[in-house]
Amino acid sequence: MQIIQNRRRFLAGLTAAGGAGIIGTSTSAWAEAPPETTSVRLPRWIDGAYCWAGVYIAGELLRAEGFTDVRYVQGDPDIDQAVWIARGETDFSINYAPVHVASIDAGVPIKVLGGLHSGCLELIANDSVEGISDLKGKRVGIHDPDAPSHVLVALMAAYIGLDPVNDIEWVIEPEKPVEAFAEGKFDAYLFTPPEPQKLRAKKIGHTILNTTLDRPWSQHFCCMISATSEYVTRYPVATKRVLRAIFKAADLCASDPSWTAGQLVDRGFVPSYDYARQTLSDIRYDRWRDYDAEASILFYALRMQETAMIKSSPQQTIAEGTDWRFLDELKRELKT
Repeated sequence: MQIIQNRRRFLAGLTAAGGAGIIGTSTSAWAEAPPETTSVRLPRWIDGAYCWAGVYIAGELLRAEGFTDVRYVQGDPDIDQAVWIARGETDFSINYAPVHVASIDAGVPIKVLGGLHSGCLELIANDSVEGISDLKGKRVGIHDPDAPSHVLVALMAAYIGLDPVNDIEWVIEPEKPVEAFAEGKFDAYLFTPPEPQKLRAKKIGHTILNTTLDRPWSQHFCCMISATSEYVTRYPVATKRVLRAIFKAADLCASDPSWTAGQLVDRGFVPSYDYARQTLSDIRYDRWRDYDAEASILFYALRMQETAMIKSSPQQTIAEGTDWRFLDELKRELKT
């Protein structure tokens, strides 16, 4: 049985290596060359992005890996962070698998490096909708036509035979989807944490698809990690060290959600401990080792090709936009 990192081991690692100036790193890290750069820019969402906990908690571990300039960059909150990395505002990105696929198809120079977690999305509907097939003729809310929620719900609908273009009425709601759903402005919406937790607390709506539980979506990564092609090419050692810090943080999210939730609030990444704790309990951060990252990209690329969302073949997408060598090495290194 794999022994995932817990809070005690995390803190012990910080203390034990503190005198050496290599806080929290593994023996493998000591044997590696130092990172080619000591700077890294990671994304930060203005209102939290609770499911990004693995990246937020990685900050101290990144410093332990030799990074002296760890910056959490706040991009334009009205634009998906896929645009941030495309503009060169961040070095790494955490995003849904189909968003990465779309970026690769559009020629954005990124490399998907591995999966972070599965199961952070819930499609919540009112009483007129019992399942995905009932979305025919219904109103589904989206942030905007290019939003990840639009892409994902369209893929879910197409997967069971609906025509996302003609069978669903898409309602744009860019500001407050929770309030708009409660007011009946649309019949369903694909919510991200902490929105499902808020709706459950208020007993509003019911979940018709949960990506943690419902196949085939539960069998693939929800959010995956990418980096700019330039960063990966110029700084391979640094890339591996960043990825190692994020995976160690993911282990911590899985093994001690209560402590991790407290750290997220204390460090100012999210405002609510209760929602953070519930989110970390709901999301599967323990799957980065076990799930096949390439299979997740292949799954979504196939679905997107079938619905004419992309022009590239799945094989071309994988060849041009992924790099699994760091993931393969870290799976061997971080077995315990």
